[in-house]
Amino acid sequence: MAKSPDTAANPATTDPAAPSFERALAELESIVTAMEAGQMPLQESLDAYQRGVQLLRQCRDTLNAAEQQIRILEGGELHDFDPQRRAAGSDKPEG
Repeated sequence: MAKSPDTAANPATTDPAAPSFERALAELESIVTAMEAGQMPLQESLDAYQRGVQLLRQCRDTLNAAEQQIRILEGGELHDFDPQRRAAGSDKPEG
């Protein structure tokens, strides 16, 4: 039986209302674009900034959890991506 992912390692997954990583990133990008346009009233800008911080934390937590899963799968080490090794069919690091 497959082991379910540890939601304690990723706080973003403990909130069922939290958007997926891709949706959070897209929302964050739209907030940045709107704020850079400089057309928001002050309170709306503050609210958007606060939401942006929440989304940034969620994205960072999701990426950190993914990195931790990769470390586990790679035996505790992270390796640089090498497309040549991947193309040759070797998924294991050399050495």
